[in-house]
Amino acid sequence: MTGPLSIDLLEQRAASQRQRLHDSVIELRQHLDPQKTARSYLWRASAAAALLALALGYGIAGAFTD
Repeated sequence: MTGPLSIDLLEQRAASQRQRLHDSVIELRQHLDPQKTARSYLWRASAAAALLALALGYGIAGAFTD
């Protein structure tokens, strides 16, 4: 049979592991937040869309002018 000291130690370890798991989940949610990700890549996505629209417009205009 285990003594009360070892049970207390196991409970402390379990509480510590639960807290670390909780902190990890919060950190993961913050890292995967879609609004934050969209804000950080907004200028890159806008530039890529503008270049694609420019190339597509140039190609379509070239098809109609000879």
